[in-house]
Amino acid sequence: MDTNRRKLSRPSDMTHTPLAEQLRPQSLDEYIGQEHLVGEGAILRKAIESGNIPSMIFWGPPGVGKTTLAYIISQSLDRPFFTLSAISSGVRDVRHIISQASESNVGAILFIDEIHRFNKSQQDSLLGAVERGIITLIGATTENPSFEVISPLLSRCQVYILKDLEQKHLLELLERGRSLLEKQNDQTILIKENEALLRISGGDARKLLNAIELVTSSLDDKADQVMITNDLVQQVIQKNLAIYDKSGEMHYDIISAFIKSLRGSDPNGAVYWLARMVEAGEDPKFIARRMLILASEDIGNANPTAMVLAKNCFDAVNVIGYPECRIILSQTAIYLASSPKSNASYIAIQKAQQAVRQQGDLPVPLHLRNSPTKLMKQIGYGKGYRYAHDFDQNFTDQEYLPDDLSGSVFYEPGQNARENEIRKRLQSFWKKKYGY
Repeated sequence: MDTNRRKLSRPSDMTHTPLAEQLRPQSLDEYIGQEHLVGEGAILRKAIESGNIPSMIFWGPPGVGKTTLAYIISQSLDRPFFTLSAISSGVRDVRHIISQASESNVGAILFIDEIHRFNKSQQDSLLGAVERGIITLIGATTENPSFEVISPLLSRCQVYILKDLEQKHLLELLERGRSLLEKQNDQTILIKENEALLRISGGDARKLLNAIELVTSSLDDKADQVMITNDLVQQVIQKNLAIYDKSGEMHYDIISAFIKSLRGSDPNGAVYWLARMVEAGEDPKFIARRMLILASEDIGNANPTAMVLAKNCFDAVNVIGYPECRIILSQTAIYLASSPKSNASYIAIQKAQQAVRQQGDLPVPLHLRNSPTKLMKQIGYGKGYRYAHDFDQNFTDQEYLPDDLSGSVFYEPGQNARENEIRKRLQSFWKKKYGY
């Protein structure tokens, strides 16, 4: 358990402290990015400056400043500050902190990193203290809190969405890192090319600073001037990948390889990348959720049972957890990889959304409108609508699209056994109207 009742301060031993930690902002004026939250006049900045913050959850990708923002709040407010990591803490740790926080009359702040890894009972243990104001909760998560945080706790928190850092933010960080390293190394550091540094960082500020620190440490420390190029960055990072990526796993690259293996109908590749994630301790709910999305996006009506199995996998993972749930994940991954594929439903909604954006809110045809009142019936609402179940095969040929979109095809059945049957059925109903 990592608890802290002191205000955190920047370490004095700059030589052995990671560059990202040395450059951690101490105030909102030093903070880079998230202008919509902490820029001049922004809602969260006002709350921090007033000293009256709500319990909150920071939701955003890695390396965009969630932990740093919590740290700045701890520096700005004269209140006891505690931290927990959801990976290594449990209900007992939470209760211990609540007990300590109860001794304060000003209300303590509790920061929980990766709060999405807290299970229901752990989150339940926070409820009473948050509700009574004993603690002000700040949670950080890379996962959608609507799925990962229990409703009673979520309803007591303000959710703030942190956005990806823009290139201008990363370049400003890079310059801060270069300038500090230049002073520490007593040499001129020239960044001739920055594309590789930006690409390797993936928008993660911590990874960007880790990268330039690793690259500069590989250069001749006796030279008065050193130069950083794309080729040099690639060589150094590839050679020292385990050092650069502190977790030992390229989280988003691995999940990408896993999903692409499933989509590509390779159960062997899928199980291998699954094993990489299992061995790295990846959140099993994250894996199961991605498979549930894939079951609809990449399999869809080619095999609707895939969605059922993926949903059952997600539910089972929530109940069982590691290590046993790895078997359920493996079974589901093999099934999805071996299943026929179709992205027709995904393409259909994309096309329909594009039509909505281009055509605007087209009027609903009168015969499709609801007519709950006598006046609506008198002016034609619902007039001419034919109830499908009154006709042979529960079908009657009538218009279901706005006039301007009549005949538009959004759903094109995939080339697989199940959707070929769907195509034949639609052909028999609609004849030449949609070209099925």
